[in-house]
Amino acid sequence: MAQERSPDALAQASPAAMWAEDRASRGLGMRLERVGPGEAVLSMRVREDMTNGHGLCHGGFIFALADSAFAFACNAYDQTTVAQHCAVTFLRPGRLGETLTAHAVERARGGRSGLYDVTVRGAEDGVVAEFRGHSRTIGGSFLPQADGEGSGTSAPFPGRRDPVED
Repeated sequence: MAQERSPDALAQASPAAMWAEDRASRGLGMRLERVGPGEAVLSMRVREDMTNGHGLCHGGFIFALADSAFAFACNAYDQTTVAQHCAVTFLRPGRLGETLTAHAVERARGGRSGLYDVTVRGAEDGVVAEFRGHSRTIGGSFLPQADGEGSGTSAPFPGRRDPVED
């Protein structure tokens, strides 16, 4: 477990450490708007290279935004947590130039499992998609430990190389 921190401080520090390593979300132009214990809000502007043959936002990018919000919400406790199962329902298309916002909220958490709901909304506040994610804690942490050891981030990934500076 990380050094003694309040739940809010931990929920700020853990995602900040994770964001620094998250090339996928940053590469898609996502912005980490807000995090709290079991909650995260990310946004992403739909670019031309994210549109499908209908000129609409490809569903995979909407899923990626929801999945990233889910990831930041369930990793707000300084325990490395991954997706175990996810499902998405698309309710309306995202459009070129529209800013989509994903709000993830923890519904249940116990043992190594968690359940999170994510709502993706468009610029006009209409719901674009609903996403449900099941999480699984796999061990390791993002923050330096109380004994002075460095971040435990690589514990579940022993073959991981050091990050390359952006």
